[in-house]
Amino acid sequence: MCGRYASFLPAEALRAMFDTINPTPNWEPTWNMAPTRDAPVVRLHPETRARHLDLLRWGLVPHWAKELKSVRQPINARAETLATSAMFRDALERRRCLVPADVFYEWQATDGAKLPLAVARADGDPMVFAGLWEGWRGPDGTVIRSFSIVTTNANPLLRPIHERMPVILERADWPSWLGEGDADPSALLRPSAAELRVWRIGTAVNSVRNDNATLLEPV
Repeated sequence: MCGRYASFLPAEALRAMFDTINPTPNWEPTWNMAPTRDAPVVRLHPETRARHLDLLRWGLVPHWAKELKSVRQPINARAETLATSAMFRDALERRRCLVPADVFYEWQATDGAKLPLAVARADGDPMVFAGLWEGWRGPDGTVIRSFSIVTTNANPLLRPIHERMPVILERADWPSWLGEGDADPSALLRPSAAELRVWRIGTAVNSVRNDNATLLEPV
């Protein structure tokens, strides 16, 4: 599962990192990204197929939904069922995206309590999650572009903490996941082999109202 993460690289740095061509969106870095918030996402423009850095809402709204209140809006998508799920199979085929994250958070159940932990790459590089995106238009013309983060079985490091983890893509895999080539994207849906580090942090991260770099301080 991935229910909270940090994405604090400046927008211009993300634009350079992913070589996107559209005007850089105006957004503030966050250390406590939560569902329903707008987050930076890299996707191919539906018409030009050029890389764009856009702000999409976290929590996927399927394009076929009649109204928002009556449909589930998942923040995560299980890799094992993407191809067979009515919620995700069309997006898997046509609308895959990259979700940059510097850290993600997980909570470990210990003696009746849940201890928050931070997870990051050991080499200091940002992580890039596999994502799916959708565009939805309401009866009144309202347009919502949203995304979900793909998860898979946890790797050996994270398995004692939680059974699931985000699919973390290496730089060489970004074109394949975006659909810039003919490679099979399902081959990328595996636990990360990258070296990760995990450390315990304070409970301030539990509240989405807390959003600053002190959330990452080890305890």
